[in-house]
Amino acid sequence: MNAQIVSGTSNRILARAIATTQGFPLVPTQVERFPDGEIRPLVGDVRGEDVYVVQPTGRAVHDHLIELLLLLDACRRSGAERITAVVPYFGYARQDRRSRAGEPVGARVMTDALVAAGAERLIVVDPHSSALEAMCAVPVEMLTAVPTLADALMSMAIPDDAVLVAPDLGAVKLVEHYASLLQRSVAVIRKTRTGGTTVHAEDPIGDVDGRPSVIVDDMISCGGTIEEAVRVLLARGAVPDFVVVATHGLLVGTTADRLARLPIRRLLVTDTVSQEPMPALPLQVRSVAALLAEAIGWLHRDEPLDDLLMRT
Repeated sequence: MNAQIVSGTSNRILARAIATTQGFPLVPTQVERFPDGEIRPLVGDVRGEDVYVVQPTGRAVHDHLIELLLLLDACRRSGAERITAVVPYFGYARQDRRSRAGEPVGARVMTDALVAAGAERLIVVDPHSSALEAMCAVPVEMLTAVPTLADALMSMAIPDDAVLVAPDLGAVKLVEHYASLLQRSVAVIRKTRTGGTTVHAEDPIGDVDGRPSVIVDDMISCGGTIEEAVRVLLARGAVPDFVVVATHGLLVGTTADRLARLPIRRLLVTDTVSQEPMPALPLQVRSVAALLAEAIGWLHRDEPLDDLLMRT
């Protein structure tokens, strides 16, 4: 069987780049949309093939998730030999546990749905929670974009005295991975979320006075965490010249305007979700196409992915 790429509509540019990098065929797909919003995908011939369905679920999460489920089912019913869901940004990964009665475990619901639709394996990039693997009934390959982004930071000539800042306790392991590659010191901010778009940050643990800062996170959604981190760092004497780096740049709603008011010199993200031009932001995008293409090639040949996997 041959490896073939099936692209959803959420990030066709990334899917084409993955296919081009490894020379994989890109299966023709169409998505018919009914007036009430219902969609009906149609995939080309995948019978007997090793199929990789590329569909991040960032922005318009529900639309892209339903499309992914239908694409997986279409591939299964078309006779694909093996089906892998390639979901560079996996929505609902934040909902990996219940914090109070009456809440669902959203990540478990979504992985169950993917498996029911036909996914036999799942590829994600820097998911918000490593618990995703434990709750999924099929193998989950959790890749990391940290080396790709760290390489971009090195090309910016980050000063030797720059400090890498985790804007909350959940980003500590991530910032430590960057620190091991960049050989820079680390500071940590404690954060309390007070609402869906609002957070409160406390004084950082670590020396930031008079030093430039690189704020590290796995994703930027509405920008509240970054805004609070910058406020706290400035109050502790950090140099007002920040670099912000995150794997997933969702940048929803008025995030661009919110971040544009801050002294951010560079905002570095990947293309796990499609990126539109944002003139107000000093945005730089690094592609994960080569990372995903390499992983798909190794999986197709049944080779281990150890060097590409996220540290948990």
